[in-house]
Amino acid sequence: MKYILTLDQGTTSSRAAIVDERQNIIAIVNREFAQIYPAEGWVEHDPMDIWSSQYGVMMEAVAKSGIDAKDIAAIGITNQRETTVVWERSTGKPVYNAIVWQCRRTAKTIDQLKADGYAELICERTGLIPDAYFSASKIKWILDNVEGAREKAEKGELLFGTVDSWLVWKLTNGAVHATDMTNASRTMLFNIKTLSWDEEMLKLFGVPKSMLPNVKSSGEIYGYTEIAGCKIPIAGIAGDQQAALFGQGCFEKGEAKNTYGTGCFLLMNAGEECPKSENGLLTTIAATRKGQRVQYVLEGSVFIGGAVIQWLRDEMRFFAESRDAEYYAKKVEDTGGVYIVPAFTGIGAPYWDMYARGTIVGITRGTKREHIIRAAQESIAYQSADLVHAMQRDTGALLKGLKVDGGASRDGFLMQFQADILGVEVIKPLLHETTALGAASLAGLTVGVWKDEAEIKALRKVEKVYAPNMDGAAAEAKMKKWHKAVERSLGWEE
Repeated sequence: MKYILTLDQGTTSSRAAIVDERQNIIAIVNREFAQIYPAEGWVEHDPMDIWSSQYGVMMEAVAKSGIDAKDIAAIGITNQRETTVVWERSTGKPVYNAIVWQCRRTAKTIDQLKADGYAELICERTGLIPDAYFSASKIKWILDNVEGAREKAEKGELLFGTVDSWLVWKLTNGAVHATDMTNASRTMLFNIKTLSWDEEMLKLFGVPKSMLPNVKSSGEIYGYTEIAGCKIPIAGIAGDQQAALFGQGCFEKGEAKNTYGTGCFLLMNAGEECPKSENGLLTTIAATRKGQRVQYVLEGSVFIGGAVIQWLRDEMRFFAESRDAEYYAKKVEDTGGVYIVPAFTGIGAPYWDMYARGTIVGITRGTKREHIIRAAQESIAYQSADLVHAMQRDTGALLKGLKVDGGASRDGFLMQFQADILGVEVIKPLLHETTALGAASLAGLTVGVWKDEAEIKALRKVEKVYAPNMDGAAAEAKMKKWHKAVERSLGWEE
């Protein structure tokens, strides 16, 4: 029996999983790490926290599984995307904290680019809508604000990487500086048509090309790391959302999945032709193995999904465990007219407003904690429904069913409400860790543990299908009220 070791580095935690040849997870270890909020709208991580937590769970998962390191056929990596790390080439020391994808500090830089007329060019080259979400303006901020950083970068002394690149650099002791196309396509520096770093984008953001990692396919050997004296290939890398799309078996054009994590991310396989959205969605690259033709993805991003439940738990102290949200949401028949728009760091697709802020509307004297908790739960489904509707307008095709994954997909109330509000079946797999399975599948295919995608798809099992049971007119009325609430949140900051 051969095994794949998957490293799944997320926004709030690092995890590692051991996957066997039947695509069963035989061991998984998770560890949360610190979130840093230096100013309003700013979010950072310590890159050494990312590395140490990821290395720790990796070694613990191997020990917990009881397998011999020589039986690990390959390592797959999946990661929070857009988060930006800049470090010294010679020492491997970060020059600043990692700037997280949620961080809004570079909003004014993006506003200036839009004012200068670069929005269409950026979208045409990168498939992305200009936003502080992506890596390019974060790199620029570090180079402009960390003393001596720009001079070092111009001399070729600094390296940039998304989190996958940082982990590969550390795992290979600085021998490999690389990324895959899925992560590169989220930087706002990568041309998704020529499949190379775009010189004009680099010039626009003032990023020296010497900082950038080599770009490879999602399924190929990147380099080697050592565990217990065994040399193991790093054979698959994909950003978390493309890894989940692969893990859900969405290999054909038109297949879609929604991941309910810190944020929510709806992705649809758009095939080999590069599409352009007219409804606020992004065009990005799907996880593709070496030697295969690149496939594209339409993507909609919700910045605050499960994070609104964490907010209720940690800041509002409404409950002690995130899973308790489902219990409290079911204690009331509805939200009592309360709507929450959790635009804590702006709002993503299809609105793309960096200046939106969180809003609670419809509160009356009779509003209880349970109403607010239920409204928070429902906000996740409403935001995801906005993405589905935008995708349907772009493609002209109705979604037949929605494959779901991520931590919040375990919430039965949320999944049922999602089915009700969309009017389509919501399909939950037996194994929730589809992001980890996607990275494992890419690595395993690269080294021959599995023959092809068809073999992997045959191993997928469904745990539950949620069928819609809400009247269509009622669902439409709820969406109308939701849009009214969203209007109140837009443009709050100036």
